Amino acid sequence: MKKENTKIFKDFITKKNREKYLFTPGPGSLTAENLIHQQSCFGRNDQSYEKLENQVLRRLKIMSGHKNIIRLQGSASLALEILINNFLFGKVLVISTGYYSDRLKLLCDQSKKNFKNIKNIKSISWENISEVSEKFDWIIGCATETSMGLKVPILDLYKLKKRTKAKLALDATASIGLEKDHHYSDVLAYSSCKGLFGLTGASFIAYNILPNNLVESFYLSLKSHEDKKMTGPYHSILSLAGVLPVHEELKVSVKINKLKFLEKMHLWLTKDKTNEPLLCTYTKYKFRNKEKNVILYKTRLNIEGSVVCHLGELHLKSKAKGKILDLLK
Repeated sequence: MKKENTKIFKDFITKKNREKYLFTPGPGSLTAENLIHQQSCFGRNDQSYEKLENQVLRRLKIMSGHKNIIRLQGSASLALEILINNFLFGKVLVISTGYYSDRLKLLCDQSKKNFKNIKNIKSISWENISEVSEKFDWIIGCATETSMGLKVPILDLYKLKKRTKAKLALDATASIGLEKDHHYSDVLAYSSCKGLFGLTGASFIAYNILPNNLVESFYLSLKSHEDKKMTGPYHSILSLAGVLPVHEELKVSVKINKLKFLEKMHLWLTKDKTNEPLLCTYTKYKFRNKEKNVILYKTRLNIEGSVVCHLGELHLKSKAKGKILDLLK
């Protein structure tokens, strides 16, 4: 890109990020890397696009520590429904953390009814997992529960998996790219737009064990997506082609914003350090918008305080100062 065009491009990104300030869990602020690889493309017989997609998938497998990965066009909810229908069977334990674990329970209930591979479902609060001693075929839970600003350490879930002789499935939507230890899971699902910092529209299922179940559905069968029998999330993938090579640089801004927020709101915090996710913070203080272009995170639960997310200065990378926090009232 020519020097004069580079300036125009950067000015465009700056202008767009000044039009709206986000305290939401994803997508975050618009970055140049989200757009740099955008092009006209098609998912079959388009070698330039296929090269970039393969690069993205290789990076994601390394990030989570899994041998296999399949990309889908759709939200993480779609990926999780496909994961549950294709992998889970027998006796399943759902780790209860909030709204999104309740959704996992719903998806398990529906899978049990429709496909009958799951035979029994039990839920237990994340606070009580040390008490579980009975055996399970599968454990499923959210590593980061955005509705409550809660992190359940994946290592704790892995210890539970070992103790109960189960396999571990993770909703990694709000933890991938931000938290460690995803390799302890047997299968996980996530989207492109939270901790990966990409544009919305893509989701992924990564796994180290092959799916067990026969799913008599075109769209809910993992095989259909593996064989790319429908339109893919091409432009979301291209955003990740730009973002992932500089992911750690972008992540610095999240760490800065998280630290600044913890310092500012230390009297209002609700979680200890072990259960504080990098993505967001649950505070007992109820924030309000100072300006109409300040977008607060409206959680799907009726909570007394606020969940504030820390992706609003992604575009600034290490130059982030947490000044966006001054917009909170």
